[in-house]
Amino acid sequence: MTQLDEDFLYQVLAVVEEIPQGKVATYGQIAKLMGREKNARLVGRALRISSLYEGDSPCHRVVNSSGRLVPGWDEQKILLVGEGVSFKRNGYVDLKKCQWE
Repeated sequence: MTQLDEDFLYQVLAVVEEIPQGKVATYGQIAKLMGREKNARLVGRALRISSLYEGDSPCHRVVNSSGRLVPGWDEQKILLVGEGVSFKRNGYVDLKKCQWE
């Protein structure tokens, strides 16, 4: 799919807006909350282009299912540390402590 449905994008952003400071959610978790469990990758794609639509969305609070940050986005860790998010020795977010329920 090369083009994202705008409704899907806004649904993703609406869920991301609900993630509280100091917590993170996974792409799969967001997809599940939207009722689209199999669309975790599409959630990632939507977040990648979200700055074109919604520049101040807290998308830095979204990580993969292992707690890995977005490769090449160094500011993400700085933002999460500033919110008190815990990290494991491998540099991944400690999902047991910080995943949004």
